[in-house]
Amino acid sequence: QVQLVESGGALVQAGGSLRLSCAPSGFPFRFTAMAWVRQAPGKGLEFISRISGLGDLTAYADSVKGRFTISRDNDANTLSLQMNDLAPEDTAMYYCVKLPRYNSRQYDSRGQGTQVTVSS
Repeated sequence: QVQLVESGGALVQAGGSLRLSCAPSGFPFRFTAMAWVRQAPGKGLEFISRISGLGDLTAYADSVKGRFTISRDNDANTLSLQMNDLAPEDTAMYYCVKLPRYNSRQYDSRGQGTQVTVSS
């Protein structure tokens, strides 16, 4: 059974940093492309970053490029998202998702999410 457990969300001031983590289980993590998506209140899901199974390919939405960094540790079975220079518009529920393929526009599993709130 696929499980994705996010952690690290918090209330932070604008300009601050947070590091989100995801603990996956129930599937071969090191061969699986992963992503982070977020959903702000009243808005749709936004793919903000993705990473290939080996970690050699990454991509970012324009809204977070240069501020967020996705990474993974296949030995430790961990997916991370380092978020710097946070802004109020980054306030959202952040989800770790499993992708069927690196370039997929849809995910096949999602965690429960972790809340990030950025105050101005």
